[in-house]
Amino acid sequence: MKKITLICFTLGLSLSANVHAEGWLDSIKSALGFETTSTEQAPQLSAEGLLSSLTSNLGVNSEQAEGGLASLFNYAKNNVSSDTFSSLTSQIPGIDGYLSKLPDTSNLKQDGISGLLEQAAQYSDSLKSINELKSQFEALGLDTDMILKYVSQMQAYLDTEEGQNAKQLLTQSFSSLSL
Repeated sequence: MKKITLICFTLGLSLSANVHAEGWLDSIKSALGFETTSTEQAPQLSAEGLLSSLTSNLGVNSEQAEGGLASLFNYAKNNVSSDTFSSLTSQIPGIDGYLSKLPDTSNLKQDGISGLLEQAAQYSDSLKSINELKSQFEALGLDTDMILKYVSQMQAYLDTEEGQNAKQLLTQSFSSLSL
């Protein structure tokens, strides 16, 4: 009986030591000044990650993803304070570099509804912003219904713990968007 108790005690002690060995080893390394690296890191928000999300989930090419992203962030820039926009762009590293990729709308023919919106935009800043956004998506070869799909996909990408503030700022910047 004593042997069984001794064997069980030794086995239990060795198993419990193995369970806590990793934490114990990390504390010794830390005390000695060695860096410990975590194998699990939270995904970082980035413009590249957002572009990848758009291309893989919406079936658009990289030029359309970049141009659509630039168009939407340009719209956001024009509809929130500069401090709010700076806060938004600082939370998604690299996003401000895409603002230069706005699609060229100078070759678009403004007829029908687009022509009427263009005329009405002369009298309303919000209509002007919306018309510019629609024209930019059309220049990319995208239907205007893709605007809301882009916004939804961007919000889904930011729907993480570290992306909540950016998602809130982005939602605020699109609050006046009515399509």
